[in-house]
Amino acid sequence: MSGSGARNAAQWLAGAAPDPQTCLREWKRSPHRITLLPAGRRWDVLILPGGLGHPTLDVLNRLVGRPGPVLADFGESRLGFFVPPGTAGRWMGTGIRTAGRGTWIVVPYPGRSVGKVRWLVVPDGSGTLNDPALLELAMHEAAAVVARTERDADGGR
Repeated sequence: MSGSGARNAAQWLAGAAPDPQTCLREWKRSPHRITLLPAGRRWDVLILPGGLGHPTLDVLNRLVGRPGPVLADFGESRLGFFVPPGTAGRWMGTGIRTAGRGTWIVVPYPGRSVGKVRWLVVPDGSGTLNDPALLELAMHEAAAVVARTERDADGGR
């Protein structure tokens, strides 16, 4: 990601913070280049297990070319898809965790890999998010692919 692209994305993300300028300064000072940001203001996050999240991201890439922001954490065992605010409060899906108003998430500086948290799709700085309806459709298609793969691995049982 170019320097100006990362700065635009960082400014957009920092806009979710109670004090965006302090957030940007902390990002620069932190040796890990991470910060905590509140969900529910500019975005919510739907957190999928990696076994479903990766195939879902593959489907989204085929459908839209460039999906909204996606974070991976803890060895990519979970993926966080950034969606419009309010989505977390309405989401009903087994095995899907949500981060909405009242929750905070660890966010690395755009374009940086930091320890166990990294961007799979870096925010573009314009506010583009993942469409919840399209994300749900991609999750269903990905779940079907995962189920087929598991069935085939078991010899079709």
